[in-house]
Amino acid sequence: MTVDYPTLARTVAALTEGEDDAVALMATLACEIHHSDDRFDWTGFYRVTAPGLLKIGPYQGGHGCLVIPFSRGVCGACARSGETQLVPDVEAFPGHIACASSTRSELVLPVRDRSGAIIAVLDIDSDLPDAFTEADATALQDILDATFAR
Repeated sequence: MTVDYPTLARTVAALTEGEDDAVALMATLACEIHHSDDRFDWTGFYRVTAPGLLKIGPYQGGHGCLVIPFSRGVCGACARSGETQLVPDVEAFPGHIACASSTRSELVLPVRDRSGAIIAVLDIDSDLPDAFTEADATALQDILDATFAR
């Protein structure tokens, strides 16, 4: 099954209408995104809990890392730079943190609030190499922006 982004966006909008609690929104999105595509092996949020520090938030899949400093890994690079990280081969990413040995590729997107501040990152792992595309990144970023920056 491959994600139908227009349907996913409508579903997320309907489920989150009127909700402003960030953790509730993250839990809903983690579930909906994770179950929308067979490529998505682990789907979750790492929340900014202190300057330069991410902690695990709502997720779907096996256990994730509990704490990730901005200075380490793909999630840290996204939080530090504010830029999407599209990684076709995690073994080739300097400083990759292997929370799960099965992960082959990764997509990490910044989550911004209304003011533009990064409050979290959305991390999607796949056990397939080169599983993600720019189209995935764009569609998912649109969903994140519509949900958290509204």
